[in-house]
Amino acid sequence: MKTFSKSPGAETLIPVSCAICGNKHSHRLYRNQSLWVRCNDCGLVYQNPQPLQHELLDRYDEEYFRYEVENETTFFELMKKSLSDIDFEGLESSLGEARAFLDIGCATGMLIEWVKRRGWTEKGVEVCQPAAEYGRNTREVDIFAGVLEHAGLESESFDIVHCSHLIEHLNNPSGFLIEVRRVLKHGGHLIVTTPNIAGFQSRLFRESWRSLIPDHLYLFSVRTLTKLLRQSGFETVRHKTWGGLGVGTAPAWLKLPADRLSKAIGLGDVVIMLARKSSDQTEENRNE
Repeated sequence: MKTFSKSPGAETLIPVSCAICGNKHSHRLYRNQSLWVRCNDCGLVYQNPQPLQHELLDRYDEEYFRYEVENETTFFELMKKSLSDIDFEGLESSLGEARAFLDIGCATGMLIEWVKRRGWTEKGVEVCQPAAEYGRNTREVDIFAGVLEHAGLESESFDIVHCSHLIEHLNNPSGFLIEVRRVLKHGGHLIVTTPNIAGFQSRLFRESWRSLIPDHLYLFSVRTLTKLLRQSGFETVRHKTWGGLGVGTAPAWLKLPADRLSKAIGLGDVVIMLARKSSDQTEENRNE
């Protein structure tokens, strides 16, 4: 399946520092439609320069909505499989009946409809207005149209926050994670799914890798994502990767073993990470 992306238009591009360590020193990694650099200090890969947030949000329009509707079932099944990889059912069973689930970047709301049927209080956040309206009207789920920071969510109100293929699109992933931490209950969990820059496909295809697209501003490895989560107040619990060769890039007899091997050795194309909100005391100790 082709990843949705729009070619940049007449957007304002500004230079940025590393989102993890703040270092301004980086070296060129790739050049395709965008310039990709790697931080000289922590190794984070990111676009530099980057478009402004309000210009990026304009990309999530009717065209994007049609893409989401056409592929929603496929995306939903992939999300369920990835949740199984980090033992979502075990996490769910550890909570009481009064449990709340927030899906940021919820698209048409299929996942939060599923958790609602499982007894969760659901909430979605989605920047694509048509997708949010579609989810509210057809699935009768609670979706805020806009960015997380404008949703007005109460502090410590969710047991689980989920974001699939979202964090790589954000101008300020650190600020986003701090807001996520605020709305999570004490001991609550964050589930993040994102492309894996250290995976086999990235190494094989290099600047032609399918996730090196203009809509992605940051590309994480397990190491850099773990570092960002820890400095934002989270303890990583577990992670899995999957995806060895993309559909259409290899015959079935080769793709299946490549997929299995990549998952087994942690070199999959996508990573899902489960993290727990750190206690305040843990965060103080980490920052000393």
